[in-house]
Amino acid sequence: MPTAPPPSRDAALETRVFWERFKTEIIAVLIIVLLAIVGFVGYRFYSDHRAAAASALLASAKSAEAYQQVIANYPNTPAGADAYLLLAEAQRNERKFTEATGTLHVFINKNPNHELVSTAKMAMAANLESMGKNDEALSIYQQIASMYPNSFNAPLALLSQVYLLKSKNRIEEARRVCETILTRYRESFWAGEAAQELRLLKPSVSSQLPSAQTIPPLLTAPSSTPAAALPSNSPEPR
Repeated sequence: MPTAPPPSRDAALETRVFWERFKTEIIAVLIIVLLAIVGFVGYRFYSDHRAAAASALLASAKSAEAYQQVIANYPNTPAGADAYLLLAEAQRNERKFTEATGTLHVFINKNPNHELVSTAKMAMAANLESMGKNDEALSIYQQIASMYPNSFNAPLALLSQVYLLKSKNRIEEARRVCETILTRYRESFWAGEAAQELRLLKPSVSSQLPSAQTIPPLLTAPSSTPAAALPSNSPEPR
């Protein structure tokens, strides 16, 4: 028994029906996509223009006040972030160590993933050294070497520890830090500096003193010999 052929469909008619049914939703989606594209392009243009203006202003800045102007006018730009570091350097040159350290704190808090965070911490430690706060500076140097072992500041942070430990007469700790530099950064400039410091370091006095067990027996005080233990033919003392 022959089967009836399937009814033919008019594709154009179906498309028109689909359009008439969902044209409001389709138009709304197209408008949203178009607005998103326009907004993205506009934002990129605005961001690029703003970043270029910030870079130009930073290039012409030569004083702490000028760096502060870049920060105030362009706070979320790469140039604005760099201005914090330059401002901190200017404050340090004016021996305003507390203000410089505060500026570096703000930079780190606003840009925790910036590639120069370890540099900012090195500057903070140097400021603390200048203020005589060597314990706090030593702690920051240790933090840098531990948290950023692959950064270009890590070996410098280790070597800075050596100088501070020497000033505190913590010679054995300084020797261990020098050995760490030689192990991690061999065949580098820092390894040469560490080797030179290691030759200058003297072992502590306690390590040079021989223990009581190593004193030769002949150097010990002689014990008194009882008279009964003397030979019979020994002359009596007069």
